[in-house]
Amino acid sequence: MNFLHRTRLITQQTLTKLTKFGQRNGQVLNKIEQTQNFCSSVHCLKDNTPWNLGKINHIALVTPDLDKSTALYRDVLGGKVSEKQPLPDHGVTTVFVELGDTKIELLHPLGEKSPIQSFLKKNASGGMHHICIEVDDIQKAMADLKSKNIRLLSEEPKIGAHGYPVVFLHPKDCDGVLVELEEVK
Repeated sequence: MNFLHRTRLITQQTLTKLTKFGQRNGQVLNKIEQTQNFCSSVHCLKDNTPWNLGKINHIALVTPDLDKSTALYRDVLGGKVSEKQPLPDHGVTTVFVELGDTKIELLHPLGEKSPIQSFLKKNASGGMHHICIEVDDIQKAMADLKSKNIRLLSEEPKIGAHGYPVVFLHPKDCDGVLVELEEVK
């Protein structure tokens, strides 16, 4: 099974899980399709790429009320949710909803200078923020993507919510999708 086929299969499995949880959200589906287009546009599916793109790790949703959103996924939809995790270095508080081999990340601003504060100003009820895809070598991925004129939102990876290095790619270079890469070995 080639990588593109595997990516489509994983994406279809993710869509099935989102549908099962009542998430018939066209915005989420559109972002996943855009992410597939992004992968093709930067040629990350080529065999000679020095790094490997893996599965969708999570889809991040910004919420104005983290407790209410957590209750929706836990109490109404019956999902397994994590405890709140403040990430001061990222300016957010997160809660993860487990969906088999992928997750939904609920994001809420932490502090006045939170990078998602402007997102909530534009989208008062919250919504789709980014998609996170696993890579096997974030340094090689960053160097390769820079060489292909994909802008990174930081020069160095930061440690993300799972304790692994992460970096965000500029949405203007990724078909309008904010893409997070997370190194998972």
